[in-house]
Amino acid sequence: MFNFLRLFRSRAMEPLITIVGATGTGKSKLAVDLATRFDGEIVNVDAMQMYRGLPIITNQIPVEERKGIPHHLINCVGLEEEPWRISTFKRESLRLIKEIRSRGKLPILVGGTHYYTQAILFNDVLVDDCPDDEGGQNISRNGESENSDSVIPTSEENWPILNAPVDVMLEKLKEVDPIMAQRWHPKETRKIRRSLEIYFQTGKPASEIYAQQKLQKQAMLGGDSVGGPPAHNGLMRYQTLLFWVHGEKERLYPRLDGRVDSMVEQGLIAEARTMWDYLVEKESQGITVDMTRGVWVSIGFKELEPYFSALRTAKLDENELEAIKKSCIEAIKTSTRQYSVQQIKWIRNKLWPGLADAKMTHRLYLLDTSNVDEWKTCVTEPSERIVHAFLNNNNNNNNNNEPCPDPKQLSELARQTLSEKEEEHQKRLMTGDDSNSVKCITCEVCRKTMIGSEQWDIHIHSYSHRRTLKAAAKRTRNQQYLRNRKLEDSLDASGDTAL
Repeated sequence: MFNFLRLFRSRAMEPLITIVGATGTGKSKLAVDLATRFDGEIVNVDAMQMYRGLPIITNQIPVEERKGIPHHLINCVGLEEEPWRISTFKRESLRLIKEIRSRGKLPILVGGTHYYTQAILFNDVLVDDCPDDEGGQNISRNGESENSDSVIPTSEENWPILNAPVDVMLEKLKEVDPIMAQRWHPKETRKIRRSLEIYFQTGKPASEIYAQQKLQKQAMLGGDSVGGPPAHNGLMRYQTLLFWVHGEKERLYPRLDGRVDSMVEQGLIAEARTMWDYLVEKESQGITVDMTRGVWVSIGFKELEPYFSALRTAKLDENELEAIKKSCIEAIKTSTRQYSVQQIKWIRNKLWPGLADAKMTHRLYLLDTSNVDEWKTCVTEPSERIVHAFLNNNNNNNNNNEPCPDPKQLSELARQTLSEKEEEHQKRLMTGDDSNSVKCITCEVCRKTMIGSEQWDIHIHSYSHRRTLKAAAKRTRNQQYLRNRKLEDSLDASGDTAL
């Protein structure tokens, strides 16, 4: 076993291994492999896997597959407890990382809730970078992120408009923060609500706070090379090595479908039924459970609601119930595939640009897990080689440094994916394009809203837009013709009266 404590007894470096990727790509397996090889402990960064008593529906790694490696922040929150705010998760994670290091162990973060991961990795997390389905992030009066919970709570009781229809919230946002109102699509309910929430909490427009934090972010930029300014003095909190466990969707999707079938065989429906029974019991007590937050939005429960509702009514025969159940299982598979797409989008559009700002993209390694039969050659061997080089290169007492490989040289998938991101980043730097400044543009003729100039250009040249324009022009001509006829009739009538 790798002696981490001996190598870093000086504590001059605070290394952290982080594993990200879509669901079903093998993140948990890689984390256990590395923890076993390098004497590590694992911190779970999956919001759903924190819930107690739901190992199947939340895809918790089975105890027998953990190989005795300590797993923290897993199976630790009850159904009756409030979902953790991101500030709570960050505080607990940072505490655990410190404790793990105090035992001479290597902390390893793993999980698919990537905005949780990003809150730990970076010293700055912009107020509008985190979804509000997990409570968002606490913001103080001066707009700075808070780690404590002693801030003004967000609730519909304090600000009833946060529970109003989205068009009402959008009109209010246009009034208090027109910049953010222009940024969000009218259907982006959560983002519109979050922008209002920030305004009510802080008394400042979210756009103003966002601009302040961008200036702070620029001021925090620092070096990352050995001997230069330590990464945690800049944007990065720790010396971090990241693995992106990734696979081609043509191979991943069938595996995801098969995993859902396996979960059903292991008792997924029975586990979801316990959640449903809990809701029914609370309903009988007159207690309303917020179904839009926490484990209640987990994939596997909400898709099965129609089946449990049908069971409760007892009006359908066995064949009809079986048909509903099959339909629900197919919905779980669809939701799982869609979730994997969302996770990858976060890595591409949030995590990678954050690393680029911190000049840390050379620390992100994509491991191709398209073919699970090649796990040893495509995942185990390269990951161990990279971690070993990473730890040795950042050990001030080691003069025999082994260079870390170029991330793009690990595989063809890595070369294509990472090269594409680098090209996009260079283009953004050259054009001065800022993804955070993208605005929504509404076509008043078609009653559609586009995000950014690229979508707008596509829309105005589309056949549907031209057809709508022609129809609108024809409608205008007809209306004008009718107005003219009405005016002529009116003049004729007045002439007859005069005669």
